[in-house]
Amino acid sequence: MKKVKGPGTSALAVPRTRDPTPGTLVPVPTRFFVTSGKGINKTSELNAFDLALLEARIGEQNLVSVSSVLPIGIRQVDRAPIPRGAITHCVLARHGGGEGEVISAGIAYGFRTDGEGGYVAEGHLHGTQKSLKEFLKWRMEEIAHFRGVELRRIHYRTEELVIPMDHYGVCIAAVVFLP
Repeated sequence: MKKVKGPGTSALAVPRTRDPTPGTLVPVPTRFFVTSGKGINKTSELNAFDLALLEARIGEQNLVSVSSVLPIGIRQVDRAPIPRGAITHCVLARHGGGEGEVISAGIAYGFRTDGEGGYVAEGHLHGTQKSLKEFLKWRMEEIAHFRGVELRRIHYRTEELVIPMDHYGVCIAAVVFLP
């Protein structure tokens, strides 16, 4: 290995490979599903988050947030069973708040017109699903622009919650990756 030269660096360079091979530990998902949920709790925002995960039916998995690239050849499926405790990669949008607030969380996803995979954008805000959808549309347009590509139809999954007095609330939406 060669030393990486640059200001303040002393790390060794890691050799790069072109693509992960089937024998590597780099998982490339082949399927995904979309889910969402919301939760309200008097005790804490964390409990509201747990309830939102349970409503979305991903509350018994160990979630690992990943960035927002849909691999080439991936396909959307209906929900698939995931074992309790499984390490589960997902793009997760989450927003929490307190009494009287209107909150929203959601995701948008779309595939490239050239067939080379796609992208997911996640977002959250204090406000309505309508406002969030406008933001997500803009975000997907930016993702395509940065990469110099065009996207097919953009799909959305959003949740909105008006949090009752003396409660906490959380909205979530996720793209969940499967092997």
